[in-house]
Amino acid sequence: MKKAAVLSILVVAMLLAVGVIAEAQQPKKIPRIGYLTGNSLSDLSARMEAFRQGLRELGYVEGKHIIIEWRSADGKNDRLPALAAELVRLKVDIIVTAGPTQTRAAKAATSTIPIVMTNDGNPVSDGFVATLARPGGNITGLATLAPELSGKRLEILREVVAKLSRVAILGASTRPDNAQSLKEVELAAKVFGVKLQYLDVLSLKDIETAFRAASKARADGVLTLPSGMIASQRAQIIELAVKNRLPAIYHGSQFVEAGGLMSYGVNLLDLDRRAATYVDKILKGAKPGDLSVEQPKKFEFIMNLKAAGQIGLTIPPNVLARADRVIK
Repeated sequence: MKKAAVLSILVVAMLLAVGVIAEAQQPKKIPRIGYLTGNSLSDLSARMEAFRQGLRELGYVEGKHIIIEWRSADGKNDRLPALAAELVRLKVDIIVTAGPTQTRAAKAATSTIPIVMTNDGNPVSDGFVATLARPGGNITGLATLAPELSGKRLEILREVVAKLSRVAILGASTRPDNAQSLKEVELAAKVFGVKLQYLDVLSLKDIETAFRAASKARADGVLTLPSGMIASQRAQIIELAVKNRLPAIYHGSQFVEAGGLMSYGVNLLDLDRRAATYVDKILKGAKPGDLSVEQPKKFEFIMNLKAAGQIGLTIPPNVLARADRVIK
């Protein structure tokens, strides 16, 4: 072989080797995830940690293998569209949403960036996915079956409160699945012969107004529908329920842990942890439209006996025996 040809081969080999080394030395891109919530980050700390735990179980450590852009509307849902648009401008790889109102804002902001729902009462009727099995589009995640659970809450409240005849329902008409949740309560109310008083809670001033209306109508109890506003103001709602001596059943365990009477619902911490599996699959190349929407695996019924004592309520033994957790 001629010297010139040998030299050419050596030069090409050296260039290839340099290219491989340079490519190896280039820092690997760290995936960037946007997490969008309507509540304050302090209010959502337990769920945030559950999401981080799910990521750690899959080998992702925040700040090392993955970057999370946390965005909170601090209870002001009118800020969500701007926050969703900000995440789009940051070119995050995936947007994770803490609830249906956030999912709606993210959906309006992008049709290309994958969106993972941590929970939604009915993502099909809310227009987020085509079907649970084949979502299509850029949205997938977890469904809570929240509407169906609302009727069960009324059933539990009826077992706890003797001669339950009128119940005040606290909800938020702006939440996508609110209408379906209310419908489920109405169906149960017809079966039990209970009258309902729906009270729309969209802002802080609506809370006291709602309890005044419930007291004036002589409600026998209170039932909450899932809502970011209601969850963020749980301390005031619990205080007013005690002040008005109204037995209340809430949609989340955080209410009971904060001093509320009882709750029945999906374990949201488990859903946030499981949302990490969708993030992992999408980062590895899966399309959100091909990932089926999963349903809850863990439900919990929690009672607070101290709260019962505050309003002079005795919990029937058969109801207490069914509780997954009892706070004394």
